[in-house]
Amino acid sequence: MFETVIGLEVHVQLNTKTKLFCACPTSFAEHQNKNTCPTCLALPGGLPVVNKEAAVKAMRFGYAVNARVNHTSTFDRKSYFYPDSPSAYQITQLSKAIVQKGELFIDLEDGTQKRIGITQAHLEADAGKNMHEGDHSKVDLNRAGTPLMEIVSEPDMRSSDEAVAYLKKLHATVRYLDISDANMQEGSFRCDVNVSIRPKGQEAFGTRVEIKNINSFRFVAQAIAYEVQRQVEAYEDGVYTREVHQETRLWDVARNETRSMRGKEEAADYRYFPDPDLRPLTVTQEMIDEALIMPELPDAKVKRYEDELGINHYDALVITANKEMAYYFEEMIEQGVVAKTAVTWLTSELLGRLNKAGIEIENSPVNAKTLGKLVSRIADDTVSGKGAKEVLDHMMENENRDIDAIIDELGLAQVSDDGAILAIIDEILANNADKVEQYKGGKEKLFGFFVGQTMKASKGSANPGKVNALLKQRLNS
Repeated sequence: MFETVIGLEVHVQLNTKTKLFCACPTSFAEHQNKNTCPTCLALPGGLPVVNKEAAVKAMRFGYAVNARVNHTSTFDRKSYFYPDSPSAYQITQLSKAIVQKGELFIDLEDGTQKRIGITQAHLEADAGKNMHEGDHSKVDLNRAGTPLMEIVSEPDMRSSDEAVAYLKKLHATVRYLDISDANMQEGSFRCDVNVSIRPKGQEAFGTRVEIKNINSFRFVAQAIAYEVQRQVEAYEDGVYTREVHQETRLWDVARNETRSMRGKEEAADYRYFPDPDLRPLTVTQEMIDEALIMPELPDAKVKRYEDELGINHYDALVITANKEMAYYFEEMIEQGVVAKTAVTWLTSELLGRLNKAGIEIENSPVNAKTLGKLVSRIADDTVSGKGAKEVLDHMMENENRDIDAIIDELGLAQVSDDGAILAIIDEILANNADKVEQYKGGKEKLFGFFVGQTMKASKGSANPGKVNALLKQRLNS
């Protein structure tokens, strides 16, 4: 039996207006090489100056994960030679990062939490982008110098499920903090996965393999599963030392396999040394005060939803996993909707329709106030639950329409007047006198027949609760 050991290095692109060491904008999808200057092009005489906003955002993350935020941190040069790095080195933080020794708690399937240690989170500049067109290769340096925060975990995860749970929690955290859009498709949130195995009970780690630049939770899970299986088979076949090397691999989506890219470099291979152009970064009290301004984070929201709103733990986790969903839910509650009812209509009814249409909740054609008003109309018996679903279907296709107007237009207004419902019931009972006698003779299952006939005669508009109560009153009189 083997134990899997997983550590993650997550690169988060900070949503600053300008790059880490110059005033060039960080906007996405601009014309190639438009957002460049002598500093990010590494031209002679172009000197770096640290972006204060990037430092504050990194500090805010540190405070959010109970880390030590260093009031003085340093920058180092990491040497490597790639076409998309004009300086032939990356400015990063090795010897003393701005954030060290934090923690994040993930939720396990059995309802417990597990602590995942965070070794450090450091600032560094991103590289450019290589583009290959036929026989030609080009370099776009718009991204060169974009501020990254690399978050390095301890090797505390023991399965792909734990790794994905950690990534999702981390993704939600940086989004709540509004320090990154964490758009995985655009590369704003990507990770390197370090995987090794060892026989159960062994303390020493096995040979670590790094899988580079994965930008999907699903691909992370698949890459780990494949790599663990590859290493286990090599161990069992007696070829572990020959087949499993400390190396960098990539995840081939088309083939569903990891493939070797290059041997894994050690720190000495990068020839780290203190950057001579950058003095130590010393934070001010003003920066500390700014960094400490943060929103309510997922764990705190979950506890509040459970304690104050009476929501069960699972539903609270679902809602808080996405900040837009949490804010949507809270706006519904502000409309006076009962929390548990809001959960049902948000997570089951609305999200079901949005997922089917491939729409994210932040782009929902039905806003929170509108859905809250619809749920209120169910509570005050204006419309039935079934009718409300028809209204919601209509709203998905017709944005910004008034709820009451839709209910009237579709003829879904619920009849709650006792006299009107009794008139229908009396007619049904008169037309089915034989069944009334059978019911009174003990055949109580016929009650469902009378309910169905009444609802049919009212074309579904009668209040079901009223129908049941009034039928019992008539049949038992």
